[in-house]
Amino acid sequence: MATAVQSAGELKLDYLNLLVTQMRYQNPLEPMDSAQMTAQLAQISQLEQLATANQTFAKVLAAAEGDYAAGLLGKQVAFVPEGETGAVIGVVSGVERSGTDVLLCVGNYTVALDDIQVIAD
Repeated sequence: MATAVQSAGELKLDYLNLLVTQMRYQNPLEPMDSAQMTAQLAQISQLEQLATANQTFAKVLAAAEGDYAAGLLGKQVAFVPEGETGAVIGVVSGVERSGTDVLLCVGNYTVALDDIQVIAD
């Protein structure tokens, strides 16, 4: 997500460089349309704001997932391990984070939060 913010900033810098170059070499008898230029700058600013909001939202979502997973500690869960057909039932003994994924420790298994099918006290 930091890449999206960086890309928006780089896009704005590239646009401003292009704009300066266009103004330097423009025909004085046919100047650039300032309304169009202003609209394009506004769009780039909106893109930057959306990228920043997206990054902030991702952080809030990650925190909420972590809190939810912590609330599962000591609870019994059911899931189907990858490559198996039958469900496994066990008690959540730990919570890990791997990149952006929240993982639960259940017995000898490490289970993605999304793979939990049933939760019981």
